Amino acid sequence: MSLRDFISKQFIDVIDWTESEDGILAYRYPMQDREIQNGGKLTVRDSQAAVFVNEGKVADEFAPGLYTLNTQTLPILTYLKNWDKAFQSPFKSDVYFFSTRIQTDQHWGTQNPITIRDKEFGAIRLRGFGIYSYHLNVAKTFYNKISGTRDLYRVADLEGQLRNTIIAKMTDAFAASQVPFLDMAANQGALAEKIGEHLKPGFADYGLTLDSFVVENLSLPDELQKVLDQRISMNVIGDMGRYTQYQVAQSIPIAAANEGGGAAGLGAGLGAGVAIGQAMVDAVKQAGTPGPGGGAAPAAFGTPNASTKFCSECGKPIPRGSKFCPECGKPQA
Repeated sequence: MSLRDFISKQFIDVIDWTESEDGILAYRYPMQDREIQNGGKLTVRDSQAAVFVNEGKVADEFAPGLYTLNTQTLPILTYLKNWDKAFQSPFKSDVYFFSTRIQTDQHWGTQNPITIRDKEFGAIRLRGFGIYSYHLNVAKTFYNKISGTRDLYRVADLEGQLRNTIIAKMTDAFAASQVPFLDMAANQGALAEKIGEHLKPGFADYGLTLDSFVVENLSLPDELQKVLDQRISMNVIGDMGRYTQYQVAQSIPIAAANEGGGAAGLGAGLGAGVAIGQAMVDAVKQAGTPGPGGGAAPAAFGTPNASTKFCSECGKPIPRGSKFCPECGKPQA
């Protein structure tokens, strides 16, 4: 390499950047102690922005386009460096490129359930997840508050901060909305729009614009979901009195089929029959159905009167004062 070639490499005539991979938000142009030639070219492509930084201070910003670098196109840098209009020398400056295209398919989710106050259920813990998209809008703000002097700043570096911002704003939105959980879950589109409005100012503070926000799912922790399912089931059942009558009627054939298992099985079957019969009488009374003849409903079949009781062994009805069962001979208490 000749001396002339070596010297020529110390000056930069063209400054540009093409993204080598997805997910880059800010890129520092490699100066390597080189100087920018006065009259050099700066190329800022669509979906990019460029910023010149002088001694740690943001100077001139550039939107997409082709620029010739001189005192006319670098007015702030000219002022900071005290250049005159006849300035011709190469100069040093840090140059940063920023990607302004939309960063799509960014995922958010609640790592831990968030606690909110619900009109119907009281305090509940809520989980949710979805996607969002954004783009870098103000390069100067993003440089000052987020990327700084790093050589490379990626989307992944910002993910945790944005996710925590989303969760915090979600909690505020839920508290302000006073909308019950069931209504929120049934109107996720409207909920996402409302949360998005709460999020936009927070994104703007970082020099970003929120383009879309989607709520894909809202749910309760498993133990709370079981309680909700039980409540829904009770609402579907409706009239508990009629439901009890139906359940008792369904149980009688099952109890009768279990009475053929010997003396003990017979006693158990009779006991079950008595309990079912009594439950049916109670259910009928609750439903307001009068017994035959307009009087009280008759006792269920097999229900003992005041002078009888059931054997504790075989289940046969025996006189209440008996010390032994006349059927099986079991002593009675």
